[in-house]
Amino acid sequence: MDSQRLPIGAAAIMLFALLSSFVASSSSMALPPPRAAATNQVFKYWLLPEAQITSRSPDSSVATAATGIVFDGSSLWMSLTESDSVVKLSTSDGSVEATIPAGSRPSGLAWDGENIWVANSGNSSVSKIRAYNGKLLGTFGVGATPVAILSDKGDIWVANSAGDSVTKLRASDGAVLTTVAVGGGPCGLASDGINIWVVNEKSNSITKLNASDGRVLGTFPVGGSPTAVTFDGVAVWIVNRASGSVTRLRAADGTPLSTLEVGTMPVGVLFDKTNIWVTNGFQVTKLRDDGSILGTFSAGGGAGAMAFDGSSLWIANYGSGYVTRLNAQDGKMLGSFGLMVVPKGAVPEASQE
Repeated sequence: MDSQRLPIGAAAIMLFALLSSFVASSSSMALPPPRAAATNQVFKYWLLPEAQITSRSPDSSVATAATGIVFDGSSLWMSLTESDSVVKLSTSDGSVEATIPAGSRPSGLAWDGENIWVANSGNSSVSKIRAYNGKLLGTFGVGATPVAILSDKGDIWVANSAGDSVTKLRASDGAVLTTVAVGGGPCGLASDGINIWVVNEKSNSITKLNASDGRVLGTFPVGGSPTAVTFDGVAVWIVNRASGSVTRLRAADGTPLSTLEVGTMPVGVLFDKTNIWVTNGFQVTKLRDDGSILGTFSAGGGAGAMAFDGSSLWIANYGSGYVTRLNAQDGKMLGSFGLMVVPKGAVPEASQE
């Protein structure tokens, strides 16, 4: 695979979102034109009930693709692939607090307790950014086309999609500790507290690694084109984009527990400390830890990666320049917020203090 391209799953997600945008633009429910400044005006968006939405349009008309999202304990961070930057959002009102340069084609994000780590899929590197002021603390080389990143007990794990490998870095200084060969097209990571689980999109499998030394403990089959994984305290949950399903494995030994059908093209999965959430195109499905479905809710256009802030679920809407917020308790739409999108090369410098 060309190291400058995103993996098949990520490319499919962006194409799906762009096609969805085209369909929406031809209907009476289309997005309004971008405004120069933030507003609180309610409008119709992606066929969602108007009464549920408090929205703010993007601060620029420049198209973007948001491919990563993480909560740092107070603010929300999203990666903007096309503008080589990340944005920091307020979780109180969705307003943009900062726009910060990253590497080429930033993708997955992680928070280590103090800093934000960015997987730069376009130049085989990761960026370390101080969360409170946006200062770039370092850029470190990893494998080809890094797309997912995970912080775990002082270490940073990076899935290198084109390199079919995972790189382990020391969070304190970015030093490479080990690089481990896994399956084809690794694109998702999760920790169960002892081990690291790596989703292999091209191999339709998931690999279990010993977190202390990177030793491969097993590789287990899942559904077609798996894209993401989460851990609920007992089981790992893997979303299978091509199969329209979620596979649930026992973390202790990889034993299959169940395979659940969800919506079309599921791509993101998250455990909110109580329930499992899976994004499916324009929707998100909420499940109990036993796999029973609690509900399916509207989630904006091209719903993908998610973050949880303790009460709300935040969903990156790929390609649309928006992030959607839901009440995690009942799935009610709380808002749809446009991101500050700037032309490539025009991102303001972050604080150097």
